[in-house]
Amino acid sequence: MLIRPTLHMQSWGFVVGAFLFALGSAPGVAHLLGTAGANTSFFVGSWFFTGAAFVQLILSGNATVSDKQGVGIRAEWLSAIIQFLGTLLFNVSTGAALHAHTVKGEMHLVWNPNLEGSLCFLASSALAVLILWRSKSYWEPRSKNWQSVWLNMLGSIAFGVSAIGSFVLGSGNTLDPSLANFGTFVGALCFLLASAVFLGRAHAPAPAPSSAP
Repeated sequence: MLIRPTLHMQSWGFVVGAFLFALGSAPGVAHLLGTAGANTSFFVGSWFFTGAAFVQLILSGNATVSDKQGVGIRAEWLSAIIQFLGTLLFNVSTGAALHAHTVKGEMHLVWNPNLEGSLCFLASSALAVLILWRSKSYWEPRSKNWQSVWLNMLGSIAFGVSAIGSFVLGSGNTLDPSLANFGTFVGALCFLLASAVFLGRAHAPAPAPSSAP
């Protein structure tokens, strides 16, 4: 039995994961879900991100390429592996959020991996933008690849803002809960749209990795 990863599979994984992150941070909805409900939504969503990122890593191809100058690491693969590592950090962060009840636990097991995962997403998205730039595709607004890369970049920035807002103070409170929720919500919507643009292209190759998230 063979499971063949596809762009369609990857896109649906990110769409579902992003939807669950948006649900857990949506204005009004998050209040109705409560802290436990929102954190559960994030935790489940993070695993959809990880599954989709793993598919994207497989679709990104070989890690290295050889030419006359020697062996080099492919930017597409590097972007995908950094993104995959970021999703694993979000698994840790969102999972710990369900059980952490001390300031130290929230800082080291929730906030730290959240920040590190956000930085991974930013680095992955920056590489994807660099790939567009090197291929001279930096202004093709009608291209789905272009739309996806820049939406992922915006989503990664929003997740970074969210990480800043969720910094754990010595009192156990977060620095800015509203900023944390808003950043997560906006970032999740950007990631959702970035993957949704490919849902009608089940057989197309994944061009430049960057989402999830």
